[in-house]
Amino acid sequence: MRIALVANPTAGKGTARAAMSIAVARLRERDVDVTELVGRDGDEALELCRQAVADGTDALVALGGDGMAHLALQAVAGTFTPLGIVAAGTGNDLATHLGLPVRNPVAAADVVADGHTRTIDSVRLTPLDRWFGCVLGAGFDSVVNERANLMRWPKGPQRYNLAIAAELPRFRPMPFRLTLDGEVWETEAMLVAVGNASSYGAGMKVTPDAQIDDGLLDVFVLGPVGKVDFLRTFPRVFKGTHLSHPAATLRRARVVTLDAPGVVAYADGERMSALPLTCECVPGAVRMLVPAAGPREEVR
Repeated sequence: MRIALVANPTAGKGTARAAMSIAVARLRERDVDVTELVGRDGDEALELCRQAVADGTDALVALGGDGMAHLALQAVAGTFTPLGIVAAGTGNDLATHLGLPVRNPVAAADVVADGHTRTIDSVRLTPLDRWFGCVLGAGFDSVVNERANLMRWPKGPQRYNLAIAAELPRFRPMPFRLTLDGEVWETEAMLVAVGNASSYGAGMKVTPDAQIDDGLLDVFVLGPVGKVDFLRTFPRVFKGTHLSHPAATLRRARVVTLDAPGVVAYADGERMSALPLTCECVPGAVRMLVPAAGPREEVR
């Protein structure tokens, strides 16, 4: 088995560097031929991934968090090349959704070497011509992300919490125009999330019932709520119990277009662009390397 491994050594507050050494050693113990892809930046890393796929690597493996998984997804979506994940980041939502080992590089390397695959949906974004695997968010969460990305301190989830505290006092519901499978829905909302999987942001189960292989997107809309109510309700997203709130609406569609003035969307924690954007669920767009105990299709 020949694989190409792309890594972000700084993921997981720097712990991914050690995880990379452990995973590569384990893969080679399992007689896997590993080519390490090292890019000077994200664009070069993506180009190396695409070249590895074009050259016929048996699998592309992303080592790091959701950002690295998102990068590798761009290279494999719509191809027959499987994607493996050695989850070693702060946020590992796609790996968690698929039941992959998290922060256990030996176990994750064994999943790759075993070669069991499962086909999942992925979401094509237009006009960007990009893909995402978990959740796209627009509204309050993307405003907070914009703020957090400008902050140099602190690191990790605490930075996101401080960004919430900074943005919430002045935040106002936004006018959204949503088109779900051709049906137009105009509404004011605190945030809109389009989920292919259940969570984003390191475990926030914003679309808790989303299935990654059902051909549909879960669209969560939180309507206008007061600041105190929002602060009381927001923590429930980590358990996925927020859907019972009176201002919460969940709908499902295959193709979703979002538009709102001045709103930037984030997907899988990565900055996409200002709206409008169209999310199209593409069934079976990606083959994932998964544990043998889970749903699978074939063994190498």
